[in-house]
Amino acid sequence: MGIINVTPDSFFDGGKYQSHSTILKRAETLIKDGASILDIGAMSTRPNAKVIGVREEIKRLIPAITAIRKEFSEVVISADTFRATIAKQAVDNGADIINDISGGTLDSNMFSMIAELKVPYVLMHIKGTPQNMQVNPTYKNVVNDVLKFFTKQVHQLRMKGVNDIIIDPGFGFGKTLEHNYSLLNHLQDYKLFDCPILVGISRKSMISQVLDVKSKDALNGTTVLHTLALQKGANILRVHDTKAAMEAIRIVSKFKNTA
Repeated sequence: MGIINVTPDSFFDGGKYQSHSTILKRAETLIKDGASILDIGAMSTRPNAKVIGVREEIKRLIPAITAIRKEFSEVVISADTFRATIAKQAVDNGADIINDISGGTLDSNMFSMIAELKVPYVLMHIKGTPQNMQVNPTYKNVVNDVLKFFTKQVHQLRMKGVNDIIIDPGFGFGKTLEHNYSLLNHLQDYKLFDCPILVGISRKSMISQVLDVKSKDALNGTTVLHTLALQKGANILRVHDTKAAMEAIRIVSKFKNTA
């Protein structure tokens, strides 16, 4: 899953992909390097990110989806939004998947909308909101607490007839450095839901903090964690750097399939 942030303020690539031409060029590069899903986000969800209005999110997101769908008819498009009304517009304009960073906690209408739209849904765990999630996040046991969250939310979705669910532990979304590594260490525990597991750790602070580097210098560390995540059972990697991620996928696949 290649990332296209059509935002001015995302933590790594904010402002890079806002024109029609740069968005399409980014999509072309990601696809050429091996991405089979493009995840398009119109509002930054980094810690303390500014909340934008519905109109602004639509203004950024929908033209990007329609342009990519017209140019690349075969690629799977994921719309990164936690708003049910925008999820509907995204799917109506060509999106195939809804990626909700709030796991249904920021819009009570989201689960019903997904049931109506009949599209795959990325259910991510977050503690709080992007504006307060990193203010002393605490858990009794992060692995068990996130498991309980998924148990509740997956049950609600399935009761509404939604079965195409992808789960995402939400690395960096209301977690300390230690929480993030505990979740990664126990990633295989989430297989019990019989849902694909998505991992979004590309160039995040859980890498840059350990290596004492900026996000622009965190590609090697990202690849190391991608390798560990794949060995722990990750099915989808959400990435900024598709070529490096595909190399990790190929090598881990060869490793796993060689006696």
